Amino acid sequence: MLEKSFIVYKADRTDIKSKSLLKTLGKYYISDLGLRNIILGFRNIDEGHLLENIVYLELLRRDFKVNIGKSNDYEVDFVAENPQEVKYYQVTRSLINEEEKVRELRSLENIEDNYEKIILTMDKTINNDINGIKIINIINFLLEE
Repeated sequence: MLEKSFIVYKADRTDIKSKSLLKTLGKYYISDLGLRNIILGFRNIDEGHLLENIVYLELLRRDFKVNIGKSNDYEVDFVAENPQEVKYYQVTRSLINEEEKVRELRSLENIEDNYEKIILTMDKTINNDINGIKIINIINFLLEE
């Protein structure tokens, strides 16, 4: 009922190598974060999930079909597709922590095709490319045309 009333959206999980939907559980994203905050209360510990939710809704707004990707044992936050392009996205609060940086990069480096790979972060980045993976500030991403 929540999906049919557009209160939540479901992102299915897809195997990037075989290009097939997996039967495992997808993820749900709420259409209005204000509703989420009313129900759950605002909690700073959820910043990563909130950012992921915002990016998911923005990709839908840009007319992408959005799934969660799985490549071997690694999860890719979003596989965004439209008839002209495919893009892979990782969303993280920050890449300053080396362990976090390695984890986010590994998920995208594990993909063997040549579609665009992007990490969205709240960091004000100087280096905007690591091994061919674009690093973009989330605010700049949201303000793109």
